[in-house]
Amino acid sequence: MKNAARVHAALFVVALIYAANYSISKDVMPRYMGPFGLVLLRIVGAALFFGVLSRLVAPQDRITGRADQWRAVVCGVLGIGLNQLLFFSGLNLTSPINASLIQTIAPVVTVLASVVLLGERLTVPRLLGIALAGVGAASIILSRGPVAAGGQDGLLGNLLILLNATAFGIYLVLVMPLMRKYHPFTVLARIFLVGAVLAVPAGWQQVQQPDYASFPPGIWAAIAYMVICLTIMAYLLNNWALKYASPSLLGAYIYLQPALAVGIAVAVGKDTLTLTKGLQALLIFGGVFLVSRKPRQPAPAVVPLEQVQD
Repeated sequence: MKNAARVHAALFVVALIYAANYSISKDVMPRYMGPFGLVLLRIVGAALFFGVLSRLVAPQDRITGRADQWRAVVCGVLGIGLNQLLFFSGLNLTSPINASLIQTIAPVVTVLASVVLLGERLTVPRLLGIALAGVGAASIILSRGPVAAGGQDGLLGNLLILLNATAFGIYLVLVMPLMRKYHPFTVLARIFLVGAVLAVPAGWQQVQQPDYASFPPGIWAAIAYMVICLTIMAYLLNNWALKYASPSLLGAYIYLQPALAVGIAVAVGKDTLTLTKGLQALLIFGGVFLVSRKPRQPAPAVVPLEQVQD
């Protein structure tokens, strides 16, 4: 029971970190730095951190075997490189509301990938939980005002966020066997190294363009938040939880992000908490509960006494 509480606490903190990022990132992009430049700073910083940490904590641990090596490469491409490049590119072009709404596709991808790759059962309660949480998240986002169209660039941004959600949903399923077989720092060091191979050439030009001396303290704090909290802390908590939670449960917690975004807005005086918003939050938590329930195992078949005696 204690471990289950820790898992939910870790996933809640991750959702809170991601929820705040929608507003914080828009303060930096594109005025101070382009999206690919931010991704380069995040991934390279995390690759160095986890590379050093893995050698200190688990120096003898290595990812071995061709299958695991290739799985780590795919996880690095999907979960680190493409995931972050697509997300920040999309968020740079579209609105935080659009990005939050489209992110709710990720749990659907996670559950379907779990069914295909891991043989998980797609039960009626899980389907109901996905629908219930999706309605809650969508109603919170849409109730804050109309979804900004953003023209052609906004449409492209929406498509990039959709691809990001798809890549992340598949990553959650693929990385779970590695996390259960190897030390988490070993896995994170490898997949961030793979992600850096994509991020460095993509963001090298943008990371050289800004006038860093002109950055106000708030922008430096936002960049530090994205490197330390959004990248290192979020991945640590998320991947630790993978050892004890199903991929569908991790995906379902993405639904908390819109609710937490409302809470942040209320705390800073940019929004008010109403009964309607409280009911919408209950829909999200109800969906998370249903998706997190493990499917019942079929009862063992009863063998007739006559067959046993035969």
